[in-house]
Amino acid sequence: MDTPVAPPPRRITIVDVAQHAQVSTTAVSKVLRNAYGVSPKMRDRVRQAIAELGYRPNAAARGMRGQTYTIGVMLPNIRNPFFAEILDGLTDHLADTDYQVLLGPGCNGREAEAKVTHAMIDRSMDGLILIAPISTRAHLDHVAATVPTVVVGRHGRSRAYDSVADDDFAGAALVVDHLADLGHTRIAHIEHHETDRDCLAEMPNAIRAAGYQQAMRARGLADEIDIASTTYTQDGGYLGAQQLLARPVRPTAIFAGADIVAMGALDAIAEAGLRVPEDISVAGYDNTTFAAFRPISLTSVDQAGHQIGANAARLLLDRIVDRQRPAAQVRLSPTLVTRHTTAPPPAP
Repeated sequence: MDTPVAPPPRRITIVDVAQHAQVSTTAVSKVLRNAYGVSPKMRDRVRQAIAELGYRPNAAARGMRGQTYTIGVMLPNIRNPFFAEILDGLTDHLADTDYQVLLGPGCNGREAEAKVTHAMIDRSMDGLILIAPISTRAHLDHVAATVPTVVVGRHGRSRAYDSVADDDFAGAALVVDHLADLGHTRIAHIEHHETDRDCLAEMPNAIRAAGYQQAMRARGLADEIDIASTTYTQDGGYLGAQQLLARPVRPTAIFAGADIVAMGALDAIAEAGLRVPEDISVAGYDNTTFAAFRPISLTSVDQAGHQIGANAARLLLDRIVDRQRPAAQVRLSPTLVTRHTTAPPPAP
């Protein structure tokens, strides 16, 4: 005799929560939306009922009503640890809301970025945060016209979306000035080679390279400008350092455009039998968590990734509430954190 199959458990609804908390469904809805007009006592009651019943809002139903309480975040490269700093700031700012963050890899390509952003739009996400996108301005404007959008790390202005970025030009100068003050003149730079020329002037990597060159000129070191153009990856840093170390007269200091690039550079320098900082100094950019690890102790530019993420979340929530407000641009001022990978150059 077949054992009867039990019916699947019924989904808990907002009505169940209201009855359990002995409040109206309107009150529950207000709590879920973080709306005004709910007392702290009422909010606690509803939250307790939600926890006790295990209620989960129906995202599809919310989307039909105009809100899903989801935010899509596009990352160009999930291996870069700096993006984790941005995500921490973003999620911390959203901690007291009902919003959930869903990630999508842009894979450093326009087609992949378009695929990810369109998928997020198709799933009725309430807003998007795009980190260092390389899409055309027209595509970004189109996305922002469709859904509230904040662009992080890119320096272009738009009336359609808000943006948050570090002053990459000033950050590069901090590194050059620090190394020059130590006595270095042969200061080289590893940059990320940008293949999409129409967005080049807006990308942080290009602005850091321009800042490096301008700072070298300002210090009277124009003839010593030396750039290895690879990628903002550990492999890119390794290859870039190999190129620089193979110069007839090698640099005494390397400014890596990102901490992950500096990690690869350190590998190549060690492989060449050289010491940091005794033989060659290395500085990065981002001040990621591992930069402070004692065995690494990397001098790096702190561009306040956590603050970047928090600002992006704040601007996006404001944009979701008011689609018509003027676009805002937030620019953060970097600082240099000096550690053990930079020192005066070796004696001639």
